Amino acid sequence: MQAQPWEGAIERGRTSLATRLDRWRTRRWAIAQCAVAAGAAWWLAQHVLGHATPFFAPVAAVVSLGTSYGQRLRRVAEVAVGVALGVFGGDLLVQVIGSGPWQITLVVGLQMMAAVLLYGGQVFVTQSAVQAVVVTTLLAGTGAAFTRWTDALVGGVVALAAATVVPAAPLRRPREQAAKVVRKIRDLLHAAAEVMTAGELDPAIDLLAEARATDHLIRELQDAADEGLDVVASSPFRIRHAPGLRKMAELVEPLDRALRSTRVLVRQCAVAAYRRQPIPSSYALVAEELSAAVEVVATELDANRMASVAQPALVAVGIATSDLERTDDLSTEVVLSQLRAIVADLLLLTGMDSLEATDAIPPVRR
Repeated sequence: MQAQPWEGAIERGRTSLATRLDRWRTRRWAIAQCAVAAGAAWWLAQHVLGHATPFFAPVAAVVSLGTSYGQRLRRVAEVAVGVALGVFGGDLLVQVIGSGPWQITLVVGLQMMAAVLLYGGQVFVTQSAVQAVVVTTLLAGTGAAFTRWTDALVGGVVALAAATVVPAAPLRRPREQAAKVVRKIRDLLHAAAEVMTAGELDPAIDLLAEARATDHLIRELQDAADEGLDVVASSPFRIRHAPGLRKMAELVEPLDRALRSTRVLVRQCAVAAYRRQPIPSSYALVAEELSAAVEVVATELDANRMASVAQPALVAVGIATSDLERTDDLSTEVVLSQLRAIVADLLLLTGMDSLEATDAIPPVRR
């Protein structure tokens, strides 16, 4: 029975909502951090420094922090100084030349030139110019001149302090995402084994489409690894996690290769089904055994451990591939080579280096 258009729209809506909620979950700490920093900056400027309406304090805090952890301390310092410089320069020039179109043109030009000469960073230059525009167009109240740049400094200092406080979630995400990639490899191998056994075209085509839609998993894994490394670089409280995160980042490449090899394997299974060329049943059995070993790898990653306990099972699969019967069919030969490649790449997740992984898999029987 053909699906109705509205059914597809509902399904797409559910997918979109799930994506949006996942995006919110990954950024909720940073959002809360910006909100608290804005309030703290306002309170400090108003109650400690005695400024009546310290507009630039929360602005500088929010602009400096942002919602990502990438190069956070450097970005916070750069933006905070840029904001303070822009506010101070704008205040100074407004007191001399007043406010208006030509004054804005002059102030922005002078501020950007000064920022380029002082540092030259894109964010630094842009924020200096933006804050100069705000200061030039929003005239200070009586007695408030030259207080706004101190408000900006307060916001920057608060942001810098807040940037050192980071949650543990970005430290867990690399391993969680790695386990997600490994489980996708497991699922594809299991389904590929079924295709090898049944030899039916429609399931093979569906599986190929699923395999081709996995590129985003590696991008998400790389983003998670980069974010984790940025967190430990930004916070002295998380520096002890740096060695583990660096090891996790080193696993992105072998996982990428393993997933690519799995996609090639699936494609060859689909080709064999299309051409009605049977793949020996022993290949399906080895693929199932590899799928079971891959699940052990995923379980260890979920537990934040190097998957060393999966090493014997993976080595056993590698040895089994060397004794598989050979055929003259190209698709079968490619399936065999990809099974061996997947084993070799996953062995790197168990603590082996590339040479050890290669040596652990005997040559194929001629």
